Amino acid sequence: MNTTPHIVVTDQGFTPEAARPAEMVELSDPAAFDAALQTPQGHSAVCIPFGSFSDGRGFTWAKRLRMAGFSGRLRAAGHVIADQYAMARRAGFDEVEISPDLARRQPQEAWVFRADWRAHDYQNRLRGE
Repeated sequence: MNTTPHIVVTDQGFTPEAARPAEMVELSDPAAFDAALQTPQGHSAVCIPFGSFSDGRGFTWAKRLRMAGFSGRLRAAGHVIADQYAMARRAGFDEVEISPDLARRQPQEAWVFRADWRAHDYQNRLRGE
């Protein structure tokens, strides 16, 4: 379990957390992810780490978990930037965990600006919605 202090980003802004909740299971490798797909309701909270902001596998994993029936708390953690927040929410994440250093570089206002993620969907704009 990750005990490093971090910031959790939700649609309301930053929420500091002292440690990741004990019930939150980290899916950091394909085998753990495949096992979670087999029993999507086997966990109440799942964290999917992002090693790099350019690695989009976590978005795919989130979408696949939701499509398999996972209805618990889903968190993206690590190298997710404010510009990716709307994409993370559309993929099925409930929240994003970032480092205090990233929170200093990309303040709460940058994340909250993207919190209306349903309205800023280019596909909806293309369809005229």
